[in-house]
Amino acid sequence: MAGVELVMAALAAGASAGLTDTASSAVRDAYSALREKVRRRLPAHAAEVLDAEQVEPDAWEARLRAELTASGADRDRELLAAAEALLTLVGSAAKYQVDARGAKGVQIGDHSTQSITFN
Repeated sequence: MAGVELVMAALAAGASAGLTDTASSAVRDAYSALREKVRRRLPAHAAEVLDAEQVEPDAWEARLRAELTASGADRDRELLAAAEALLTLVGSAAKYQVDARGAKGVQIGDHSTQSITFN
């Protein structure tokens, strides 16, 4: 994923995850840290785009993408690392939040095998 695309994806994932009650404090903290890094990266006149993007993501997405590209965010290793870390946290959090109440024959996890015989 290209640099600006990575940051945009992380911002979107962090915003979505942050809206849920089940979002961990680690996800919320990583999202806040990423937003702060983006805010510092953007010129002062463009910082408003970051806040507006949270309220109306579709309307401001193109402008935020343009501002990130113009600011050189795709070459900021610290910013890209923060975006990757947030995406990893959001992916991990979503991967293992399972509600199997009332389920039968459920298997949770990666790379495992299960044989079920129902009588």
